[in-house]
Amino acid sequence: MKMLVMEDEFVSRSVMTEILAPYGEVVAAENGREALEKFQTALQSPNKFDVVFLDIMVPEMTGQDVLKNIREMEQQHGVFALAGAKVVMTTALGDFANVKAAFKHQCEAYLIKPIDREKVISTLQGLGMIS
Repeated sequence: MKMLVMEDEFVSRSVMTEILAPYGEVVAAENGREALEKFQTALQSPNKFDVVFLDIMVPEMTGQDVLKNIREMEQQHGVFALAGAKVVMTTALGDFANVKAAFKHQCEAYLIKPIDREKVISTLQGLGMIS
């Protein structure tokens, strides 16, 4: 499984990478633009991302904007609905407006920080990514 983690805070990015590493390749991005560049490159290769974890509050571009762009990129490459990457929002923002916006733009899961191993593993299991 190939996973992208977009998180601007070093400690949070390191924790997510450590949690996910046993399940496959983890690629990290510090901001929205970097995440989109990495996603675009992978989308044009045979080794696409299976799961993307997006923090909402990051420099360059919000996680909500990155999510919208990911779905647009997938459509441009003929990847629709269930065939696309699973997107999990990982954020401190638990307000209804942010949750609603994320699901409107087709995220599959929404985790409120602090993130821990159990939340991540449970989410991956719920998405059918691991058993």
